[in-house]
Amino acid sequence: MSLKENIEMVKEELNSEEQFFEKAVQTERFVKKYKKPLISLVAVAILAIGVSSAYSLKVQSDTDAANTALNVLMVDANDAKAQETLKSINPKLFDVWSLSQALKSKDKEALRSLESSKALVVADLAEYELAALENDKSKLQSYAQKSDALYKDLALIEAAVLMMENGEKKEARAQLSMIDINSPVYELAQSLAHYGVN
Repeated sequence: MSLKENIEMVKEELNSEEQFFEKAVQTERFVKKYKKPLISLVAVAILAIGVSSAYSLKVQSDTDAANTALNVLMVDANDAKAQETLKSINPKLFDVWSLSQALKSKDKEALRSLESSKALVVADLAEYELAALENDKSKLQSYAQKSDALYKDLALIEAAVLMMENGEKKEARAQLSMIDINSPVYELAQSLAHYGVN
């Protein structure tokens, strides 16, 4: 290598080191200028991760406790401690369990209390089952008029059967005609209208 080439190589190294130090100085100035906001940002990120982890652990703990209480209730429905635990941790799941118990024992009072449940479909099912257990034609008709009723068509059929038993054939036929052709119970409604109302 010639001296000229060595000098060029040293110049290039000095230039690259100079650029490195220049960038380091710029970074240092940036960090000094925004030191507090950067520290705050890091602290907020760490806090958010910590809170998220704690919340996940709490949710998992509650889920495990609710499942344990439900398992105990499946074995012994009269376990008051498990009932209270499930009710406090997961009231909606407690309502679902209560509905299953009320249906099993045909407990009208329990069904009546579940008509105001916040759990998805529990209030709807409790209302339908209570009207069916009581053989209450007006409650069945009222239930069937709700647009979001799950057992709308069954309520119409049950109301029609009650009308038939009371000799109200015209009203029963009108009830049965309200059942949509696409309903799974349409054929049953047609059979009742043909054989039961005549």
